[in-house]
Amino acid sequence: MTTTKPPVLWLNVTIFTLTFLIAVIATPLYAYFVGFDGAQWLMLLFAFSFCGLSITAGYHRLWSHKTYEANSVVRFIYAIGGAFALQNSILHWSSDHRIHHRYVDNNDKDPYSAKRGFFYSHIGWMLREYQASRYSDYSNCRDLQKDKIVMWQHKNYVTLAILTNFGFPLLFGVLHGDIWGALLLIGVVRLVLSHHTTFFINSLAHIWGSQPYTDKNTARDNGVLALLTFGEGYHNFHHIFENDYRNGIRWWQFDPTKWLIKSLSWIGVTKNLRISPEDRIEKAKVRMLHRRVQQRLMVNEASLSNQLKLARLDEEYELLLQKIADYYEAKKRLIELKKQNLLKHYESFEFLQQYNEMKRMLEEQRQSWQRLTAQYV
Repeated sequence: MTTTKPPVLWLNVTIFTLTFLIAVIATPLYAYFVGFDGAQWLMLLFAFSFCGLSITAGYHRLWSHKTYEANSVVRFIYAIGGAFALQNSILHWSSDHRIHHRYVDNNDKDPYSAKRGFFYSHIGWMLREYQASRYSDYSNCRDLQKDKIVMWQHKNYVTLAILTNFGFPLLFGVLHGDIWGALLLIGVVRLVLSHHTTFFINSLAHIWGSQPYTDKNTARDNGVLALLTFGEGYHNFHHIFENDYRNGIRWWQFDPTKWLIKSLSWIGVTKNLRISPEDRIEKAKVRMLHRRVQQRLMVNEASLSNQLKLARLDEEYELLLQKIADYYEAKKRLIELKKQNLLKHYESFEFLQQYNEMKRMLEEQRQSWQRLTAQYV
């Protein structure tokens, strides 16, 4: 019995193959015989960042997940940068990505299912016409079809892609005095870097890293990938809290996309930045650790020692969940009292003391939980 493979997408195959070969063969030769200067390397970094942030802040967090709102100027800049990144139109990219989240790891429905292997999820899914309906059915993006900038870019995508990918490097090359060097470095090398770092999120970010929030899908958190992808490497968090405008939620986590969106909100061009409730994030992490330790202990479930450990683990787990719920409920009330300027009242003062006590008790329970789980992890 023979299986018919989908038709090859020769345009994609040609673009990916030629650009990669030029980047790894022609560019080093040009560097050796002619050389690149500092201005060219800086322009490469700028162009790469423009493409990358247009995808992460625009295609991904703005349009695919609607984690915030942006004015028309910002949306227009993202649309141009997305065409420059040569990753299809906003409408098509977002439609694919929404399908990915809805059917993650389903080999028949997820466009770039990681369970079909690294090569397929990285680039193979774009080399053949898998799931042909994806190229015309945008019914899961009816909201985006109301966005005039999205539809303008979709209708004029090929023209915009050609103008940006040749126009920007040529313009810089003319101004700088080295057209061939610009076409190679800002044109081809920038495009290859933009493609494959983005593709790493579909492939490596589902293979390499940790799963602190959920193991219901293959998504991983990986700080190294975050460095290469403008913060998108915290993928395990993203797959459970996809409506959060942040991927790296800690201040020390590298997420320039988050910093860009937040900075733009300070000047009023982005707004309604959505974040996941702190208690939900902490509970997800606690549940994941509880499940992991529980699975380890249940390997030798028959032993009396392990039964006692499991009982203690469950007891500490329930206590921690309760204290998390109590503390964050009190924190919500405290925020409301501050808004209403009622903290000077005697009853509010009493509540403030209770709040501080809940905070202390939660911290003690966190430490107890960490000490207990550290014995088994």
